[in-house]
Amino acid sequence: MMKIYLLFVFLICVNQSFAQTRGVVTEIKDPLIDSLIAKRIQLNTVKPTTTNPVSKTIFNGMGYRVQIFYGSDRRVAFSEQTRFQTLYPSIRTYITYKEPNYYLKVGDFRTRMEAQAFLNELRGTFPTLFIFREKINAPILD
Repeated sequence: MMKIYLLFVFLICVNQSFAQTRGVVTEIKDPLIDSLIAKRIQLNTVKPTTTNPVSKTIFNGMGYRVQIFYGSDRRVAFSEQTRFQTLYPSIRTYITYKEPNYYLKVGDFRTRMEAQAFLNELRGTFPTLFIFREKINAPILD
């Protein structure tokens, strides 16, 4: 009888040791986090920026861009951008800043041959031209 009693107590102990109880998880966070997340979503979906243009882009990959200006004066970089956009309004321009210079790159070319053909077209207008391989945006499809 004692063996049955000990076996019964042992089985109850084993059953309780492997039993899992459901707990309650409480999340404690600052309420400003939700408002900041909502604001970031709003900024990234409404306003176009250089890194997030609002367009019908279906492809982002590696390609080529032509650098038409680099220098330390911000005003000159933006005036060169304006001058380029008056000559070629359908081609996108990108200004980046890496201390201490501003870089103005244009175009989203998938092949180096396309970039080289455009560079040859620009040679008389802009003095310093270089081709760079980097991540590009696809052309807008109508």
